[in-house]
Amino acid sequence: MDYKTNIEKRKIGLIRLLTEIEKREQAILQALHNDFKKPFFEGVMTETGLVTSELKLAIKNLNRWAKPQPVWPSLLNFPSRDYIYREPYGKVLIIAPWNYPFQLAMVPLISAVAAGNQVVLKPSELTPHTAGIITEIISQVFETHQAQVVQGDSIVAQELLSRRWDYIFFTGSVGVGKIVAEAAAKNLTPTTLELGGKNPCIIDNTASLELAAKRIVWGKFLNAGQTCIAPDYLLVHEKVKADLVKYLIREIQVAYGENPHNSSDFCRIINFKNWQRLTGSLHGQNILYGGQFIEEELYLAPTLIDQPDRNSSLMTAEIFGPILPILSYKNENELAEIIQQYEKPLSLYVFSNNPTFIQKILTNFAFGGGAINDTVVQFANKKLPFGGVGHSGIGAYHGRWGFETFTHRKAIVRKYNWLDLPFRYAPYQNKIGLIRKLLDWF
Repeated sequence: MDYKTNIEKRKIGLIRLLTEIEKREQAILQALHNDFKKPFFEGVMTETGLVTSELKLAIKNLNRWAKPQPVWPSLLNFPSRDYIYREPYGKVLIIAPWNYPFQLAMVPLISAVAAGNQVVLKPSELTPHTAGIITEIISQVFETHQAQVVQGDSIVAQELLSRRWDYIFFTGSVGVGKIVAEAAAKNLTPTTLELGGKNPCIIDNTASLELAAKRIVWGKFLNAGQTCIAPDYLLVHEKVKADLVKYLIREIQVAYGENPHNSSDFCRIINFKNWQRLTGSLHGQNILYGGQFIEEELYLAPTLIDQPDRNSSLMTAEIFGPILPILSYKNENELAEIIQQYEKPLSLYVFSNNPTFIQKILTNFAFGGGAINDTVVQFANKKLPFGGVGHSGIGAYHGRWGFETFTHRKAIVRKYNWLDLPFRYAPYQNKIGLIRKLLDWF
């Protein structure tokens, strides 16, 4: 199959996938709601809408992304033409999480298919309705040698990881990410690990507090806090803490009403294990607002916690739920001491109207990505790479970044025969000066 035919075949698959998703969007949204009462609006905004947008971008740009890229040749190789050829890795395993079970399964699959790989996708067993409709869509659109879904629990995941792959893409917790990395290392398999961490959200004494509160409440309690890039804890300058708390409570009530349990815009915790972990972490804490829960519905209200002990479970691991600890700080040294006690986070947010302070935060702390005077929104721009650093992840994707993730870049020099410069051949006597000049030049 020639280059152009191969690219067109990939595009046909992506177009068919787009058509099938658009046709089934209401069923997908209902599946998400059945799994953990995800609101339909959030389903469109964070799941189906992002997936169809990613598909349209890939379809539109695939020819340009995949085309061999000429680069300026080295004088050492004169006469030649040099290129970067992009080729698929081969057989790719994608393991998707439960918190955004449609989007975080389909977006990497889109990138892998666009790059020409054969894909095996394992969706999360914790969202069976969504996993079921993903299976139906993939089997309808692709032949099994192109892409297929394997459903199952952690035992199935372990079985898949025991096999040899050309690339592994995993989204999930740091702990499971280490298991994936260990399995991949046995075959030197390249990986992308999209993990998480303790994402700080800093609010200094110059911030626009009312707007900050609105944006923090939205970013934190979206998906009931089950978002890897959600603010994990607030670091608020002591001078404005009381005012910010007042505005946070007001914004929670505006968004979800006096009783969020009755709100159709607030989803539920994914399963009993996570619900039990979250409600258990409230014991002994100073609850400023919220804290109500209903076991039968896996419901936990949006909750604000004042000054939790940094050795408590709320502050030693990623929360991944609708609980927001609020810590105060006096100065930049205290701020740094708190942030640096944790591994590098996936995201960091800073609310401030002080450009000098903002620049210090961006310069002094390592993190995957973030936003100034907002939360979570960096995820929406497909031109930005999405990924972590250190314990929060390895590699990045979205848009062209995703295509490049699943692509091996092959360096090719096409040498011509009409001239053969003799300086590189032995004997080497009196050639060192010349080779130094040529190496410095190109």
